[in-house]
Amino acid sequence: MKIEKAIKQTRPFKSVYHRAAVNLVYTSNWLNEQHRVFFKKFELTRKQFNVLRIVKGADEPISTAAIRERLLDKMSDASRVVDRLEKKQLVSKYIRPSDKRLVDIVLTEKGNALLEKIAKKDNQLGDVLKNLSEKEATQLSNLLDKMRG
Repeated sequence: MKIEKAIKQTRPFKSVYHRAAVNLVYTSNWLNEQHRVFFKKFELTRKQFNVLRIVKGADEPISTAAIRERLLDKMSDASRVVDRLEKKQLVSKYIRPSDKRLVDIVLTEKGNALLEKIAKKDNQLGDVLKNLSEKEATQLSNLLDKMRG
């Protein structure tokens, strides 16, 4: 669907760049909503899922500072997200023996099981891009990389 129809715009955009920027924001919000609905089935937020994947991908205990550096949403409070995941028993926190000020995070068995359950339905996340061919998805990704410099 064209962005003009989606937002019921009747006047032309000021420029193709303005149209692209509005389209990007609209599509980002649309994609976030698709993810919100998907993760709600697992009683998770996108941010919580992102932290769980970071912890799993680390293959060893990881600090909240390192998690923060890897987050997709740089505005997230990693410590607060980790605290919520700990309450759900999806991660555990350990004080680092070498530096008592640092806390390391590890995935629990319950957290790992949840990620495996989500992975079985991972194709549903990819389905939001089903209107694109693999070539187009690659091109889109490359254009987004280029846009950020």
